[in-house]
Amino acid sequence: MIKLAELLAIAGFKLTFLNSHHNHERLVKFNNIAAHSERYPGFQFKTITDGLPLDHPRSGNWFLDTLEDTIELKMKESLREVLVNSSPPVDCIIGDGVLSFALDVAKGLGIPIIIFHTNSPRSFWVSYSIPDIIQAGELPINGTEDMDRLITTVPGMETYLRCRDLPTFCRKLDIEDSFMKLVVKKTRKSLQADALILNTAEELDGPILSQIRTKCPRVYAVGPLHAQLNTRLNVKHGESYDHFSNTLWEVDKSCIFWLNKQPNRSVIYVSFGSITSTSREQLLELCYGLLNSKTKFLFIVRPNSVIGKDGEGEDVVMELMEKSKDRGYIVNWAPQEAVLNHPAVGGFFTHNGWNSTLESIVARVPMICWPYFADQHVNSRVVSEVWKIGLDMKDVCDRKIVEKMVNDVMVDRKEEFAKSASEMAKVTNQSVNVGGSSYSNLDCLVEDIRIMSLKKLTK
Repeated sequence: MIKLAELLAIAGFKLTFLNSHHNHERLVKFNNIAAHSERYPGFQFKTITDGLPLDHPRSGNWFLDTLEDTIELKMKESLREVLVNSSPPVDCIIGDGVLSFALDVAKGLGIPIIIFHTNSPRSFWVSYSIPDIIQAGELPINGTEDMDRLITTVPGMETYLRCRDLPTFCRKLDIEDSFMKLVVKKTRKSLQADALILNTAEELDGPILSQIRTKCPRVYAVGPLHAQLNTRLNVKHGESYDHFSNTLWEVDKSCIFWLNKQPNRSVIYVSFGSITSTSREQLLELCYGLLNSKTKFLFIVRPNSVIGKDGEGEDVVMELMEKSKDRGYIVNWAPQEAVLNHPAVGGFFTHNGWNSTLESIVARVPMICWPYFADQHVNSRVVSEVWKIGLDMKDVCDRKIVEKMVNDVMVDRKEEFAKSASEMAKVTNQSVNVGGSSYSNLDCLVEDIRIMSLKKLTK
């Protein structure tokens, strides 16, 4: 969202980035947020409550349990207040796809609204199609023996989407499950917006974008956003221009110095994102799989990311550090774009969150996919079966499989994966260059926002 905001600021818009108090405090703690306003005089940050007390742990299922009855009611009220009191008046809103209450507020105030879904287009389309999957009798899933059955009722994905590739909430036996219904409701409601923004390129997701456009004709594929932003900044200011970070964790840059000492494409980067939690047993299997592979690795283990009491799993990490001194490096958090673009990195062991997947594609780095939740199960299938730029390890965590997959990507099938990743990176990077599909789509988005603003003024 921040990268998109910066792209719109480059285009000359005055904009307000509205965030929850909680997330804004984390941004301020780890980033130079004030620099945005210094570089773009019309760029400001504002905050509203997320409906929870500041000391709420915000872990587990808090979001799902409280979204509609607490969070949305309070945020809806706060959002309306911000918009009514805005001076100058707001011409257009770009809302997050999950927080669809922004649609109600925008419509009530007569303000044009565009919804930005930050997950992958294919997972968006799967979520949209869930009622059709249920109606066709393809859900619920009938036990583990049913997991490899093809799902044939998601248009454009009939040949490769299996039960196990659906979002994890689809694994519940109850097709009236409240969370599944909530996801469908949010996904379908977002099509009431004036347009959709998706973080992808026509070259990556063209067939699925065509399907989505049958339901919402105005879809702007403007990604990968991080690469688009790099292009626009370089065009405007030159290669050496300083880029803002927007991390919610403290970055340990010592890993870059370690990577500088390693041979080209010799290191596998292991990171399961900012939310994924593992059990102590899973961490052990991952660690010993890495150790047994004999490949160099950079492993990200966030504090308290192991399920259990505080400090759980620290003994496993210490043991791994002791046994891998000569070829492993472990940090709490890393500057991911810099790591993936480092010449020493030859593979990415990832949870397949959409940002991580796009960053890996742009950097020409093959993946080993170990998805956790949300859109990640769909993404990992696409990486392995459609784009063929990695391997899918979903639903297992066994040291022998970890070892084999690491060896496949980093040694035995290294050139095969490097070639396909390089080809995918080439077309994706072309899309964000001047004249490319995503570059042109962003220009169209900017122009259409200006037209929407003018129409609002003449009403």
